[in-house]
Amino acid sequence: MPDTPANKASPTYLPAMLDSPFLLGDSTRGARFMLEYQKTEEILRAAGIRSTIVCFGSARAHEGEANTLGRAYDAARAFGRLASERGGALCDDGGEHCNVIATGGGPGIMEAANRGAIEAGAPSIGFNITLPHEQEPNPWTTPGLTFQFHYFAVRKFHLAMRAAGLVVFPGGFGTLDELFEVITLQQTGKMHRCPVVLYNRAFWRRLINLDLLVEEKLIAPKDVALFRYAETPEGIWHELVAGGLQPHGPCTSSSFK
Repeated sequence: MPDTPANKASPTYLPAMLDSPFLLGDSTRGARFMLEYQKTEEILRAAGIRSTIVCFGSARAHEGEANTLGRAYDAARAFGRLASERGGALCDDGGEHCNVIATGGGPGIMEAANRGAIEAGAPSIGFNITLPHEQEPNPWTTPGLTFQFHYFAVRKFHLAMRAAGLVVFPGGFGTLDELFEVITLQQTGKMHRCPVVLYNRAFWRRLINLDLLVEEKLIAPKDVALFRYAETPEGIWHELVAGGLQPHGPCTSSSFK
């Protein structure tokens, strides 16, 4: 049989699994969604991560600043350590890790919460996202639990599906987006119920007028109870437990639908 170099050099001859232009094309977007979900899921299961406490907040917070964000950074760091020590993230018997601190993996409040977890000797998860201005993973996430997503939707799915609790510190559009995503999923029954604690009640009450939404019949009065408030790391922990989080207790699978 004669040699056929032109045929072999054609992009059509390349196996689909090795064809980058094909894999990154429009028709394979569904497959990329699936792969982003599956890779992260397999790693989390292999690491024994059964449940998480997700921490959101501003990427612009810095340690040591004498302002709202500086205080929030310190509180997030202290909470990350406290929750890791009390919640079941420290696991030395080959079992599963419960209530592991998980963040968006970036700087600011995310870094602070991850930092507290690592300082406690616990695993620390970072769900990073590719952005126009590249976000570098903060140095306080466990290397084997540091992920990078292309699709916000898949990232949000992983942030929500193992969440036993959500703690939200002051932040901007990204923080509000994540907060209301989870609240909407809970309100509509598409996600299991878990406590949502907002740090710094005065900030959040100024930012979100829940009373107005109730008065205008845009939400039900009972929906206000989806939010809890706390002023200290200890207070955050108390509200999470009061809302149903089980420290060192049995880790139940999510009912994310």
